[in-house]
Amino acid sequence: MLLHFTKMHGLGNDFMVIDLITQRARLDETRIRQWADRHFGIGFDQLLLVEPPRNPDMDFRYRIFNSDGSEVENCGNGARCFARFVVDNALTTKREIRVETQGGPLTLKLTADGRVRVDMGAPRFEPAALPFDAEADLPVHRIEIDNEAVEFGVVSMGNPHAVLVVDDVDSAPVLTLGPRLEAHPRFPRRVNVGFLQIVSAHEARLRVFERGVGETLACGTGACAAVASGIRRGLLTSPVDIDLPGGRLTLEWSGGDDSMIMTGPAERVFDGRVAI
Repeated sequence: MLLHFTKMHGLGNDFMVIDLITQRARLDETRIRQWADRHFGIGFDQLLLVEPPRNPDMDFRYRIFNSDGSEVENCGNGARCFARFVVDNALTTKREIRVETQGGPLTLKLTADGRVRVDMGAPRFEPAALPFDAEADLPVHRIEIDNEAVEFGVVSMGNPHAVLVVDDVDSAPVLTLGPRLEAHPRFPRRVNVGFLQIVSAHEARLRVFERGVGETLACGTGACAAVASGIRRGLLTSPVDIDLPGGRLTLEWSGGDDSMIMTGPAERVFDGRVAI
């Protein structure tokens, strides 16, 4: 059996996207890891599945699997690619699309300039939302790693994030501290780790070590979490342009229970077929 797929990226965060509305397939972790391999497979950060909704108020169900085969709750760069995919493949004629995810519903809107605007929902800071083992909801938490204090904010964007403020993202210990914090026992479901550099009140830089993936060129939910933490700590003011290694996203958040709005590009790379 040949399964059609599309390779896409959002700021270099790359995806294999499969339509499971007009096609049928049963995928397991072993197969996902094989496809994710950049030498012997297709290669991607995440696999995105387009499925029929379970909720009649939704247009689609959106599922996300990391390259290690684990299913995760949300992916902002993937959400933009998801919207571009369902429109380009004539799975919908709508320009505003509601999708259900493990992390909750998302609203995706294609803009006139070809970018995608995503209502990411409200950031949540209470430790139980991630989950994170802490006694209180604080703007800044602290963990001892190798006898050194590491300070960070915690944010849930439907998936868990820890945000560290650094002087310079280029020299930040992303590849050494990132995996240590990702797997720290106080994060029982692991955590995405963002390293945030403040440039001005409306501009920042970010690198993200993603749970189950490693460092990626961009992380949409990580950008949302970084901006939310920065605003909460008085370091940033909405709107914020945030530069990741793969490009720039624009984030808007008015605070409180208001939604975080993310705007950015989504690009199709190629279409292919894989035997299963």
